[in-house]
Amino acid sequence: MYRDNTKVVHIGDRVIGGGNPILIQSMTNTRTEDVKATVEQIHRLEAAGCDIIRCTVPTLEAAKAVAEIKKQISIPLVADIHFDYKMAIAAMENGADKIRINPGNIGSKDRIAAVVSCAKERNIPIRVGVNSGSLEKELVEKYHGVTAKGLVESALDKIGIIEDLGYDNMVVSIKSSNVPLCVEAHDLLAKECKYPLHVGITEAGTVYGGNIKSAMGLGIILNKGIGDTIRVSLSGDPVEEIKSAKYILRFLGIRKGGIEVVSCPTCGRTRIDLIGLANQVETMVQSYPLDIKVAVMGCAVNGPGEAKEADIGIAGGDGEGLLIKKGEIIKKVKEDQLLTVLKEELDNWNK
Repeated sequence: MYRDNTKVVHIGDRVIGGGNPILIQSMTNTRTEDVKATVEQIHRLEAAGCDIIRCTVPTLEAAKAVAEIKKQISIPLVADIHFDYKMAIAAMENGADKIRINPGNIGSKDRIAAVVSCAKERNIPIRVGVNSGSLEKELVEKYHGVTAKGLVESALDKIGIIEDLGYDNMVVSIKSSNVPLCVEAHDLLAKECKYPLHVGITEAGTVYGGNIKSAMGLGIILNKGIGDTIRVSLSGDPVEEIKSAKYILRFLGIRKGGIEVVSCPTCGRTRIDLIGLANQVETMVQSYPLDIKVAVMGCAVNGPGEAKEADIGIAGGDGEGLLIKKGEIIKKVKEDQLLTVLKEELDNWNK
């Protein structure tokens, strides 16, 4: 797999590349200058399973806030810089564990060299980011539009600029909101790039549509053995990004741990509020560090059979339900006790 052969990069106390586990990233949507609000959001993201957090640094005040934020969080912080090279330097001086830049937006080579010099002095990784929305005009004209080849040429050019400055502590991202284009670009880049790749479908959309688009794109790319860190980009609470990323990695068999909930789609035989019950179960199991499968079935007739591959499950009947383990019926309880009984079993799973 490509990810087994990428360069090993240290981001704070985390390690990516070279076959190390794929890490989940997100980005705060608070004003970085508001330290209290930003730290509170990062703590929620940490609790949800975020491995690396990115914060925008558009001002000197935001750069200085990085130092205060770092004192209060436990995961590495990436400073996101769009145009002002001075902000990249200020962010690193204030303790950023990694910076994200597009060298094409930073300006002259002297400015890029100043950023690289600061990063080299502190051994801070640089994430070179290229997006389809900001592809250089000459490459759009060369390839008659935004294409995968154009994106890859842009990324390799930016990598070359930093390598020519004597630095190779890099992570690369190459993103598009177009799934087939993004997949093709990663196919091409993975063959040419030795650096760890941060993968995501940019501007994916709302929690509903964005999840579907991200699952499709990330699923294909990751299943090809490409990607060392991922972000699910959603227009919503960043915690939703973490939940979705964990599901994608788990369902691909890339990451273990956490309870997987399976539930039937309901039919005319259903006599309980299965949809509500399944949602309650999914919310409840988030806090359990168990690597098991839980089934929520709406039919007491077929439920035990359908839940056979699950470690534990519940199946509803008419005002009552069954507790099931490995397809075997353990006990019958009233409908309003199903959630409580399941919770008791999970509480005592390893006791």
